[in-house]
Amino acid sequence: MKSIVSTAAGDWVRPDSVHRSAYVDRDVFDAEQRRFFGATWNFVAHDSQLAKPGSYVTLDLAGRPLLVLREGDGSVGVFYNRCAHKGTKLYTDEAGEAGRMLRCPYHAWTYKLDGSPLGIPLRRDYDLQALTDCEAGRGLTRVGAVRNYRGFVFVRLDAQGVGFDDYFGASLVWLDNMADRSPTGRLQVAGGVIRNVMRCNWKMYLENINDSVHPVSAHESAGKSAKAQWEESRPPGQAALPMAVEQLLPFASGYDFFEGMDAEVYPNGHSAMGVSVSSHSAYAQPAGYEEALNAAHGPERTREILGRSPQNVVLYPSIAIKGAPLAMRVIRPLAVDRTLVEAWSFRAEDAPDLLLQRALSYNRLVFSPMSILAHDDVHLFEAVQQGLQADANPWVSLHRSFDPAELEATGTQHCKGTSELLMRNQHRAWSRFMNTMEAE
Repeated sequence: MKSIVSTAAGDWVRPDSVHRSAYVDRDVFDAEQRRFFGATWNFVAHDSQLAKPGSYVTLDLAGRPLLVLREGDGSVGVFYNRCAHKGTKLYTDEAGEAGRMLRCPYHAWTYKLDGSPLGIPLRRDYDLQALTDCEAGRGLTRVGAVRNYRGFVFVRLDAQGVGFDDYFGASLVWLDNMADRSPTGRLQVAGGVIRNVMRCNWKMYLENINDSVHPVSAHESAGKSAKAQWEESRPPGQAALPMAVEQLLPFASGYDFFEGMDAEVYPNGHSAMGVSVSSHSAYAQPAGYEEALNAAHGPERTREILGRSPQNVVLYPSIAIKGAPLAMRVIRPLAVDRTLVEAWSFRAEDAPDLLLQRALSYNRLVFSPMSILAHDDVHLFEAVQQGLQADANPWVSLHRSFDPAELEATGTQHCKGTSELLMRNQHRAWSRFMNTMEAE
């Protein structure tokens, strides 16, 4: 297949379709690792994972190993996870406690918790002035920019670029909605992380998060089975739904239900689907929970929080959140045809345990590799990845509900839940950042 990396990035995305190279071309993937993911803001950790100074988590972002660290002053710093000496990863565990200093396992160079150099074995054998002046003597390298927003830690790898608030804009209201489901406004990662590696391009997964048409066909069997099982086994007179049934029954809905989900798209690829009604809107609130939120946030804010429970909010390109079940997916591209998806659950501080139980249940039922729903999606993602290798029409259609006026729109746009505007918005942002970085 001929690569199109050398062409203008705008040639990859049309107003109503996307070229298959965006999904299957290895050169395009390598280019977006450098350009797109360097320029955008991506989630790396939640600060509840960093209990005290010296606590850390590690991850790879766009091929770069990162170290997320609670520094001595209590702030969260993000460094490249490599010793300034020989480049060895300082830490290979997923998470841990470094203590009062960082120590390289190779030659025992040590660093303070702010990344500055602390100690070097056989220091007397170095030209200290030369060591101080060279890059190795300056300590660890920080990423371009870091922002901790409501406990969610994001980074921009590039030193220069769009600011955090400008990048996310109005979409940040949904992180506020999620965090404020705690009376204290604080969330904690809980219950472990479910991981699923899929043999598909990362863009396919993010598109599918905003595809409310596919459940009617792809998840028909799961939804109907849940409905039939409940109707058969429901005790006489019981109206309250068991948690699993409450979470699965909406997948048996028809096109009218999903079309009626209002959606919003924001600049830079972000979106919220189901802002008025969603499969999470009817969740019963635990006893005393609404009163606790009223006392903490006031009645008006509480109505805003509980009255809006979107189906999916995408903070492009790295996370998708669900406020009502307090669940989040983290999307990590591994290769042009391999994507890691993580399902995270949160505990809302000082809130009923039922909220965490809902998150854990939803992630197991819907996002686990062994769930009765995820295998439908994974099969289709991998089939799309394979199908796009065919020597056929090279363009992927995103025509549904296309309106030429959307090309000139700025700010927040509104659409029905089944519109492919949410997907077009992602690809336009991807193309714009790729094109900008190419020009620079």
